[in-house]
Order: sequence, then structure tokens, then C-alpha cells
Amino acid sequence: MRSMLFVPADSERKLARGIDSGADALILDLEDSVAAANRPTARRLARDFLEAHGADRLLRYVRVNPLASGLALDDLGATVAGRPDGILLPKCLPEDVRTLDHYLAAFEAAAGAPLGKIRIIAIATETPQAVFALGGYAGVSPRLEAITWGAEDLSACLGGNNKTIDGAYDGPYQLARSLCLLAAAAAEVTAIDTIYTDFKDPEGLKAECLAARRSGFAAKMAMTDAVLLLWTLIALVCIYLLWRRRKFGHSRLNVSTTCGRSAWESPCTVSTTRRNFLTAEAGARLGATTIGCETSICPSSSNR
Repeated sequence: MRSMLFVPADSERKLARGIDSGADALILDLEDSVAAANRPTARRLARDFLEAHGADRLLRYVRVNPLASGLALDDLGATVAGRPDGILLPKCLPEDVRTLDHYLAAFEAAAGAPLGKIRIIAIATETPQAVFALGGYAGVSPRLEAITWGAEDLSACLGGNNKTIDGAYDGPYQLARSLCLLAAAAAEVTAIDTIYTDFKDPEGLKAECLAARRSGFAAKMAMTDAVLLLWTLIALVCIYLLWRRRKFGHSRLNVSTTCGRSAWESPCTVSTTRRNFLTAEAGARLGATTIGCETSICPSSSNR
């Protein structure tokens, strides 16, 4: 998984567009992008979407409301029977992931769904308390697949702007980003970079993708369907890790295909498919060669 696209679950039009966006995963959003009055509609449309579109074409995640909001159980009750691939848990602490694990087990059992199959991605930096708890995710739940971060809600908590006057993240948000990356490594799960908010600035998106790749993030979330640069990001990581393996004989990161096989058994190959092709034009802009990459990057304990 390389790119995750947020889609408001109360919009049939945007849900339909998301299918053809090229993203590896859609996040059906029941939280920030949905007005309170539209929550019942969003839950119903999310369930319908999950039942109509299986994971064979793209991964399907649901962002529920925070556990402390009192809304999350209704979100889960409406969507777990649709068998999403995962749940994004916002404004969470490590113990919230453990609690969500128990809730999911109960809803899976009630729906007759396979137990333990639904994964969890923690949005783990949206409150000051959450930032200070980032070291506590190791071993919290076998469902935990990834940790990501966000600056918008954190800035609301702090009562300030998350960007400096030159457009860079201010100190507290750079810290949150770095600690997210370290927390994911400590928990042996994937680190996912947050959204780039200025969707009219493709050059800025490119720069942020490359910075995320250099830092060690394995995927990126997006608000728009411009995900070519997100594919490019991961393709370049594949190139780097293959070079690293050839030079040093090993890597602490495992490049794995979507079905879980090691990419060292099935390495990056030239591909002509639309979703897995880094065009010569995009590659030239980023200093890369034309290469297809049918892999996603995720940490693996087998390589540690």
C-alpha cells in the first residue's frame, strides 16, 4: 500500500470517483468531513460501498469517530459487517487501539466475519497527550498495521498555526512527525505520512513526498485523486532498497507485495499497468528511471 485517499462517506459522487482515482486504498470518512446531520447517511453509504466493492480492486478503510466521542460504536456497528480491510482510529492513545481491538472482535463475531482480519491504523498525534504516548504502541494489538500523524487537530489543541510564515511545519509538528516515524519503527508497523493540504500545489506535494521517502515513511495519505506522485514516492523507495540490498546484502525494511510475499523473491519489474507504472516524464522530473513497481513497503519482523 502506497497511497490512501480520503473520501467523505456521505457523498455518493465522491465515493464513485474514488474507485477510479488510482489510489491503493480509499478511506471512507465518517469523521471530520461529515456533518453531524449527515452521519446516518454516511454510515449507510459506507456500508453499501463496502458490500459493493471488494478488496480485489482496492483496499477499503473506514475512519470512525474517536472512541471518546461516543459515536464510534455506531460507526462500527454500521460498517464492520461490510468487512472493511481496516479502521482508521483518530485522536487515539495506545490503550484506545486495544479497546478498538475488543470492539472489532465483538462486531466481527456478531456479523459472522473472520475474527482478527480487520486491521487498525492509528492517527496518533492529534492531541498533546497522544504525542507524549507515542512510545506505547509496541505490542498493543496484533491488528495494528500502521501509525500515521496529523497536524490540523493538534494545531487546534495548541491554539496556533501549524506552519511557519515560509510554509514549513513549525517545531511542534515537526516533532510530532518525527515521533510518529519512530513510534512506528518501535512497534514494527508501517509509518504513513499525513496529507498535503495544498492540493493546488503539485510541486509542494512532490517535495513533501520526497522528504517523506528520505525520512522513511512508506505511504502517504491524500485528499485529492492526484496520486501519481505517491506511487512515485514508493517506486523510488523500492529502487533505493534494492540498491541497498545489492550493496549491503540486507535491509531492515522488507519490500513486500500486496499478497505478502517478499519482493526479494519477486522483485520490482517493468510494468505497463496504469496503477503500477512510473512514467518516463514523472521519472525524469524526479531523477528516476522508468520502472514499474508492484510492491508496497512495510516493516517486517522477518528481516530484523
